[in-house]
Amino acid sequence: MNTLDQKTAIITGGNSGIGYATAKLFKSKGANVIITGRNAGAVNDAASELGVTGYISDQGDILAIDKLAEVVKADFGTIDIIFLNAGIANFAPFEQSSEGHFDEIININVKGVFFTLQKLLPLLNNGGSVIFNTSVNASVGMPNSGVYSASKAALIALSRVLATELSSRKIRVNCISPGPVETPVYEKLGLNAEEIAGFSKVLSDKILLKRFGQSQEIAQLAAFLGSDDSSFITGTEMVIDGGLIVNPVV
Repeated sequence: MNTLDQKTAIITGGNSGIGYATAKLFKSKGANVIITGRNAGAVNDAASELGVTGYISDQGDILAIDKLAEVVKADFGTIDIIFLNAGIANFAPFEQSSEGHFDEIININVKGVFFTLQKLLPLLNNGGSVIFNTSVNASVGMPNSGVYSASKAALIALSRVLATELSSRKIRVNCISPGPVETPVYEKLGLNAEEIAGFSKVLSDKILLKRFGQSQEIAQLAAFLGSDDSSFITGTEMVIDGGLIVNPVV
């Protein structure tokens, strides 16, 4: 069913994981899709595979964000959906968290997201949809995730302010907070296959449904929030975690 027909959507970090799955689903539902990412090869490959438009853009670089907004305006004019999906996940115990660790996560996950939306907002049509990809980590108190959890909690707080500020334009602003999802992020943390399997087993035992989520499952929720089917939903955080939040890891 083409519930996104005639809509133009931009998905940051759309070259892998949840972003890739969402771009694929949006495309199948009739949307004109734009993906972004900072790895040129990955973005170009994903755009070619999906049949969507890909732009190289580093969310940690304000000048790159400005350029992205200029290119989107020149090529598409306006957009209908902004899925702020790009982000990084690095973990360290509180007492061992360095200034560099803090700055990297906050720069990309908070500052980068903030200004990406600010620069793209003039292009968003009235009645459009803004979706933040946050995390259940903002609520569960997972050890070693202090800065990452804070970055996602900041986005949830921001989304509620923006839901109020943008209500006059009928723009809906919502958050998706996934639990553990099978994506390449665990490999990026430097874990080997055995470590990933052990980590997955510990977490899966805490999830009521006894498994990790799939990127496609998060994409389904993003497609709902981007469509007119969610026309009376704004200022909300939707948790999609298989029940982890009611059986936390701590």
